[in-house]
Amino acid sequence: MTADEGVKVQLGDKVHCRFGEKGNTGLFILIPYDAADFDGLVASVTPERVSQHLGTLPTSQITCIPCSQLGAMVVVVRGSLSGGVTSSLALDAHGKTQSGYLLGMSVSWTASSPTDL
Repeated sequence: MTADEGVKVQLGDKVHCRFGEKGNTGLFILIPYDAADFDGLVASVTPERVSQHLGTLPTSQITCIPCSQLGAMVVVVRGSLSGGVTSSLALDAHGKTQSGYLLGMSVSWTASSPTDL
């Protein structure tokens, strides 16, 4: 079964998120509430889906890095912060807006088997 064959859910129903930044690069750390959902996270969150959801960034600026031993995924979004924290008014102080927006993304989610962590 592919991600396209899964049930539509909001990403925030399956994972929580922390957001950080380094210069002009945003870093989303996605962690499933249930470790058994790690494979579903990897199948559902792709550079293409993130690019579609964010709407203005090309796929080439987005990298999704599965970290199976941590049971998490890092989504790196380059060139997304209007120059970085020291020169942009586009940031909120805690990254909650950035995290919340990504967690609102609709994804196709498939049931997955537990991943050895």
